[in-house]
Parts: sequence; structure tokens; C-alpha cells
Amino acid sequence: MEATTVPAQPRWQRALKRIASLILHQWLLIGIGIVCALAYCFPNVAKHGGTIRSEYSIMYGVIAIIFLISGLSIPRQKLISQVLNWRLHVIVQVISFLFIPALVLAIVHIILAADPGGKIDRAVLAGYIFTACIPTTIASNVVMTRSAGGDDAAALVEVLLANILGPFVTAAWTIALMPKRVEFDPWRYGGGDLGSMYKEVFQQLGLSVLLPLFAGQLVRWTWPDRTAWVLQRTKLPKLATCCLLLLIWATFSSCFATGALQTLSAQSIVFVVLFNIILYITLTAVCFFCSRPPRIFSSRRWSKPIFKRMSPEETIAVCFCGPAKSTALGIPLLYAMWQPVDLFLKAKTSVPVLLYTTEQICVAHFFVQLFRWWHARIVEKEDIDDRTGDDGEIGMAEDTRGDHAGRGHEHMTV
Repeated sequence: MEATTVPAQPRWQRALKRIASLILHQWLLIGIGIVCALAYCFPNVAKHGGTIRSEYSIMYGVIAIIFLISGLSIPRQKLISQVLNWRLHVIVQVISFLFIPALVLAIVHIILAADPGGKIDRAVLAGYIFTACIPTTIASNVVMTRSAGGDDAAALVEVLLANILGPFVTAAWTIALMPKRVEFDPWRYGGGDLGSMYKEVFQQLGLSVLLPLFAGQLVRWTWPDRTAWVLQRTKLPKLATCCLLLLIWATFSSCFATGALQTLSAQSIVFVVLFNIILYITLTAVCFFCSRPPRIFSSRRWSKPIFKRMSPEETIAVCFCGPAKSTALGIPLLYAMWQPVDLFLKAKTSVPVLLYTTEQICVAHFFVQLFRWWHARIVEKEDIDDRTGDDGEIGMAEDTRGDHAGRGHEHMTV
């Protein structure tokens, strides 16, 4: 009996399949481009106070969906263990609230010395100091960490901790770091009332983060097997990634509605866009180094607890939480801190916040692919070491083996 041969597909069909596959793999970036175009053409739809009242429908409703999914996905034991992980807290919060403000302040002073003519708008520089002092973002960290195969429980705990500390740290820290120059007087003496801002921020944190998270954990605790089955069959974590597009839409709509972007000089816009990318990549590298320092740092007995390498899953969480900044807290805090300041000046000051938080999602999309590949490579290497008993690499296996148990469906990629 002769075997039937399948005719080869025409070259144009193979090319179309490759193009379709590429588009499907980059659907998030394409979606970001679409929502940015919609925000530019119809800014009044999703701006703060616009047609769909995005300050409620998106900042509460969409974020609540993301954290409900997180509550359904994360085992309670993992969440508790990360709450007690002091080294994780120290690395993420020190980078977020100390290292980044110090680095940005140094860069701002270099720009002031090199640009006496003021080609870079001083509102942009003030906005960067403010951006450096705000906490990590609420939603995208957890989504990106889960997509890359990281420990989303670690990301979730750091998000909660940072956004509880943020309202108390950011305002005072921003004013303290503002350059003592005449052109920065509007931001040093803004005189805003923070009382209403604190109420709004903690109300949002409770209703859109804590309550959905608790509800998801309650459902998971009551019906663990059924919840895992539903998550596996429905691919529900993918919905969380789609929710990011709505957050970006609302952010850019508010930015275009104020007209702040359109009035900045070309030099300021180019500086902001390029600086954001360089800053985010640099901070991610710093986070990776702090999470998994070279082994020479832990060669001494006294240094082992300090420089012990984190697991790959925790490292991924640190790399997404450390460099990120939050629009959800940043914009309300900015307008509350400088309430008496001219609205147009506040809008220009908000440009670094808006663009950085948007660009971080675009750059993080590529880091998801990179970390997913790196994580798979580490796991494969450990499996080979376990089978062959290779003593030369056993140290890395010990660093990471403890966190591979119980991952189950949490590593469903988006």
C-alpha cells in the first residue's frame, strides 16, 4: 500500500501563516497602538470625568477584575509565605522609594547644569522627581509577572505594601528632593490639601484591590478543585492582560484631553520618550542584579544571608515590581499636592507619569518573552542536573528548587 504524500503548501500560504503568527504573538503591542489612536481621536470618551467615567469604570471595575483573577489563581500558602519574605520587601521597596529617586535626582541636576537655556521644560523635570517617588503600579506588575512564569504572589504582596506606604512617603519625599531653584518654586510651595486624596486612594485600594482579592481567595478556599478546573478551561488569566489595554486607553485619553503633550517642545518630548525606555531597562537590570547577585558576593559565611540568590520566580516578580510606577496613585496625588497650581502646569507635570507608566508596559511586554525564555532555561538546567547529579551546578538548583513545587496552573502563560 503506497503512502499518500501531502502536497507542500504554496510559499505565499506559508508566508501568510508566519505573518499571522507574528501578529498573534504581538497582539498586546498592536492593541496598545490601537487604544492610543482611539485616545488621540476621541480623548473625551475615556478621560478622567469623561463619557464612560473611567475613574470608576476602569480604575475601579477593571482593576477589580484583575485582582479577583489573582485571588482565584494564587494559593493561600504562597501568599502567606511571601508576606513573611523580608528580603523581598527590602529589595523592592528600597529600589522603588530610595534608589530610583536618588538616581533621577542626580540626572535632573546634570540636566539643569547642561541646559541653562531651559530647552527641557522644567515642569517635565519636576514631574520626573515626582514620578520617581510614587509607588509601583497596581495592576500590570501582577499580570506581567504571571505571564512570564514568575511568582505572582510575590508581585501581589509588593504591590499592596508599596501602595499602602506610597501616600505617606511620596508627598514629603517629592517636596524634599525638589531642586532649590526659583523655577521650581511652584512645586515646592504648592500647598495642596492631601486629606481628600488619602481618602480617595485608600478607598480605591480597598474596593478595587483588597475586596476582590479576598473574594477570590474565599472562592478558591471553598472550592479549590473546581476553581482550578475553571481557570484551566477558561484561560481566565488572559482576561487580565486584556484589561491592561483599557488602563492604557484611559491614561492616554486624560493626557490628550489636557493638551499637555501637544504644547511641550520637541526636545522635551524626545527626551521623555527615550529617557523612559533607558531608565526602565536600567532599573530592570539593577533589580535582576540585586535578586541574583554573582556568587562571589555570597562566598563568605556572613554574606550568604544577605546576598543569597532568589528563585527565578521571585526574581521575575522583583524585576517587574521594582522599576514600575503607578498612574492610579500618581495622578490623584499629583493633582492633590499641587491643587492651587495652574491646571495647565499640572498637566505638563503629569506627562512623565503618564508616558513612563505607558512605556513601561510596552517595554515589559518584551521582558515577558525574555524572562519566560530565561525561566524555562533555568528549569531545564535544573532537571538535567537532577538526572545527572552534576555537582558543578548544584548551587543554582538549591537556590531555586524550593519554589518549583505547587506551581501547577499558575504558570499558564498569556
